[in-house]
Amino acid sequence: QVQLVESGGGSVQAGGSLTLSCRFSGYPYMDTCMGWFRQAPGLEREGVAIINSDASGGMTDYAGSVKGRFTISRDKAGNSLLLKMNSLKVEDTAVYFCAAPERRTYCSRGGWGPRNFGYWGQGTQVTVSS
Repeated sequence: QVQLVESGGGSVQAGGSLTLSCRFSGYPYMDTCMGWFRQAPGLEREGVAIINSDASGGMTDYAGSVKGRFTISRDKAGNSLLLKMNSLKVEDTAVYFCAAPERRTYCSRGGWGPRNFGYWGQGTQVTVSS
């Protein structure tokens, strides 16, 4: 059974930092594109960042709203996905989800979205106050 479990969310003041972690279990394709998404109340789920496998070059891609502030990476053991968030803004407040595809997938720059991912974590709340 595939499980993705996020952690690291919380409340922080604007300008602060948080690091989210997503631990995978039972997932057979760690060498694939993986991503972070977020959903604010009343809004659709939106992509935050993706990272391709090291074998395919490890390309990362970010939503314009987080570029330069957020960094996606994998831990050295290769079984967790990380999202370091700096200079947080009030508009970053949302539930953050990690996601993985149902088969090995390469995410092209600007060409990825929720439709590319079939496995999702339960989400972790990030609240940024002014």
